[in-house]
Amino acid sequence: MGNFLPLIQNENMKIYSRPRTWVMTGIMILLVLTISIMWLIFGGRDTSMWDVSFMESSILFLLVTIFTVVIAAGGVAEEFTSGTIKLLLIRPWSRSKILLSKYISILLFAIMLAILLFASTLLVNWICFGINASPDLKPTFVGEEGSNPLTYMLKYYGLTLISLVVTVTLAFMLSTVFRSSGLAIGMALFLLLGVNSFIGLIAMLKYKWIDYLLFIHLNLTQYLDGNPMREGMTLGYSLSVLAVYYVIFIALTWYIFKKRDVAT
Repeated sequence: MGNFLPLIQNENMKIYSRPRTWVMTGIMILLVLTISIMWLIFGGRDTSMWDVSFMESSILFLLVTIFTVVIAAGGVAEEFTSGTIKLLLIRPWSRSKILLSKYISILLFAIMLAILLFASTLLVNWICFGINASPDLKPTFVGEEGSNPLTYMLKYYGLTLISLVVTVTLAFMLSTVFRSSGLAIGMALFLLLGVNSFIGLIAMLKYKWIDYLLFIHLNLTQYLDGNPMREGMTLGYSLSVLAVYYVIFIALTWYIFKKRDVAT
């Protein structure tokens, strides 16, 4: 285990030494500040900080996903593009450990961005609107059961993180399959943004095989308010489908990376 930690540290250094990592992080925090300040200017303080925080989270978590997908899709492909993959493979570590260190580092980056988004939305909106601006001011997003807004947001982030892990794993698999980082990133973003744009229409089709499509189940937050995209779908079923896809993505990633010839 001690020999494995330096690998993870090395991969983290690669991620955080790139300017794009800090640019993406800065963009996310800047957007949180901008939305809150604009709301404060044009909407006033007569609103719940929780409503603004949840609105920002629901919008900006897509950026967290996109930013992490960009990092994940380039994780292995960029090593092939730059030729540094050979330098990695001549070191005294197995291919599995090298790949696992990359995967763990990317997941840690995803979790870091999610935590940063959660903390920044709460902090900024607490400063702008106050935690109890008015005794009659209640958040409107917690659903019919009227659960605690913090508990609701933690559930929202938890479910969204599960979807993020599956999406990142898909992007990581594409990075391993394609030697070109640009192709891997482009393909991952197309699947994330392009297919998701039409998933609502696809979900309306009356075909049984649609119940097994990955993108139907990626939005786990649909179960928070009891409004699944397709009738009869449950959280347990969606988690089971995602688990199957996750295992397939992991198996393909490890198989392809271990069998790939890097001599050419």
